[in-house]
Formats: sequence, C-alpha cells, structure tokens
Amino acid sequence: MHTKLIHQSSDGQRTFVLVLETGEEVAGQIKAFADREKLKAAELTAIGAFSDAVLGYFDWDQKQYRRNPFNEQVEVAAFIGDIALSKNDERSLHVHVVLGRRDATALAGHLLEAHVRPTLEVILTEHPTHLHKRRDPESGLALIDPRE
Repeated sequence: MHTKLIHQSSDGQRTFVLVLETGEEVAGQIKAFADREKLKAAELTAIGAFSDAVLGYFDWDQKQYRRNPFNEQVEVAAFIGDIALSKNDERSLHVHVVLGRRDATALAGHLLEAHVRPTLEVILTEHPTHLHKRRDPESGLALIDPRE
C-alpha cells in the first residue's frame, strides 16, 4: 500500500490517499494505516476492484453477521465507511460496499474481507473530533454514539 497526505487544515483535519495493490487485504491494510496514524474519527470512500470478497449480512435474529463469500473478480461500485474508537480505544473500521459483477448485477453488504485486484484507491478524511462506539444492548453491535 502506498499513502500520501494530500491536505491538512489548521483545525487538525487531514485527508489521505491510500492506494492498495493486487493481493492486499483491504480491511487489514486500512486498519493498520489507522493504527499507525492514530486516527480517532475518519470517513472513507474508495473505487477499484477485488479478486474476491466476503460480505456480511447482519442476521437480526441470530445477532451476528452471516458470511457471504464471493470468489470472482468484481468492480467496487460503492465503498463508504468510517473509523471510530471502541470503548477500550481500539480503532474500529466499518465499511459497506456495492460490488458489480461481470453481468452488471450487484452484490452489497458489510465488508468483512476482500483482496485487491488490480487497485483500490481510498480517500480517507480524518476529523479532529473523536468518535466513540458503544455496545447496543438490543443488537449487540458496537454503534457510534455522538454523545461520548
């Protein structure tokens, strides 16, 4: 992965470009970057393509993500997410994607893992205000709580 700081404002907001290459695992690379830069609140978007992906669908009754693996080349039609701190100040990456298949049908869901082929171009904007997640008792999910 190659990265570059492309903007920094006087209030502490920073914008980076991250370019992932063939074979790199998306979530792990972005989380490692967030840890290295000590990001506490960020939003991200991306375009590119994957050789494979595992998308999650949150099963409300089971209170867990159902893993849906796709072992095919797909275009990243939409990629949007955030980074926030969990209760124990660990960085949490939350990304949803829409992936386009060869026949122009789409797959969508929570990105659990994916491998890049040939590139993924990410624009990541860090915000100076920290975001924290708290455990939602009804779903069991860690959700952003703007009150914290």
